[in-house]
Amino acid sequence: MKWNSLFTFILSLVLLSGCSSSPTGRYSQHTDSAPTRLPNESELRSAVPVHEPISPQGNRDYRVLGNDYDVMESAAGYVEEGFASWYGNKFHGHLTSNGEYYDMYSMSAAHTRLPLPTYVKVTNLRNDHSVIVRVNDRGPFHPERIIDLSFAAAYKLDMLDSGTAPVRVEAINLNTPMRTEETSNVHQAKYHIQVAASSNINRLSQLKHDLPPKFQKIATTEQTHGLHKLMLGPVSEDESHDLLEQIRSSGYPEAFRVKAAQSQADTPDAELQN
Repeated sequence: MKWNSLFTFILSLVLLSGCSSSPTGRYSQHTDSAPTRLPNESELRSAVPVHEPISPQGNRDYRVLGNDYDVMESAAGYVEEGFASWYGNKFHGHLTSNGEYYDMYSMSAAHTRLPLPTYVKVTNLRNDHSVIVRVNDRGPFHPERIIDLSFAAAYKLDMLDSGTAPVRVEAINLNTPMRTEETSNVHQAKYHIQVAASSNINRLSQLKHDLPPKFQKIATTEQTHGLHKLMLGPVSEDESHDLLEQIRSSGYPEAFRVKAAQSQADTPDAELQN
């Protein structure tokens, strides 16, 4: 996947204005900014479509920046071509329009009119790369753009350098039965919260010791190519959102969520166990 440099990546943000909404006091940043790391392999997997009820929030007609938006009753047959943009740090960890927490490393997106949630396939018309995302937010409120993608989805489509890209957006037809294995994996998905990473296991041991007791109880590590990672969990997807907010507010603002491999979810590393 193309990646020139972090400088080029950050520079592209100058061309990318705020995505889901206009700046308000609830955001700590006035403009969007680049994350400090790239998505890992597990975070680059397409979302797996499943039947979900319409969210109780975010599905009424609304008005933003002087424009009225009529929410579609159904996504059936929806296909549209236009420009996609993406959003990152400014909105990371804040509530989406349907009441979830925005995770820039998840395969999600914002759309002005599709029902929430809706699964769509997004294809970059410049390189034919595609990804399936779950629409759970409203935006982008720019007439020339039709969808706002999460950072991970934009990376998958190789559109970070340009900031925007021409795309085709197609709603997923959920009337076609899915494989039982895929559906089962979605409902059993587990997540870790990564607090820190270091090649020095002693440093992480001290960091674990300094954690509040409620976090120490679920703190584990994993090791990848000599790099030790201090993790919390694994927990369910719903629990992971609350856990991420708690650890960030406890003095670890750089913590982030990562999907746990099945083997890791069932067999935690014991390096830092008391």
